[in-house]
Amino acid sequence: MTNSQGKPIPVPTLETAPYWEGCRQHQLRIQRCNDCGQYQFFPRLYCSKCFGERVDWVNATGRASVVSFTVVRRPVSPAYANEVPYVVALVRLEEGPQMMTNIIGCAPEEVKIGMIVEVVFDDWTETISIPKFRPAETVP
Repeated sequence: MTNSQGKPIPVPTLETAPYWEGCRQHQLRIQRCNDCGQYQFFPRLYCSKCFGERVDWVNATGRASVVSFTVVRRPVSPAYANEVPYVVALVRLEEGPQMMTNIIGCAPEEVKIGMIVEVVFDDWTETISIPKFRPAETVP
């Protein structure tokens, strides 16, 4: 388990509980609309495309590509002081939705737009695991 002391720990809500439970099980879950087939992230009670209320949780492939990123060199708080420099990135999941995350497992200078990455999980507590991404080991 990673030292998350001093970091804000996410608190699951009605809308996000299935997402966080998936993360706890090291599965990246996103929503899919049963009416139009749209995948979405962040979690909502309805489809962001057709506004249908029949959205289900599905396991994503966990593969994504880097859309944009920045390297953080000054910690946002003392809780992150031992982690600088670190990469904050916007990645596009294979299913289409985008999410903010960290890129780990390589030097910040190695991160590139379009880089293929895969999800890994950082266990912060017994109930909260944070999805992060690392360079993909194999390209399909």
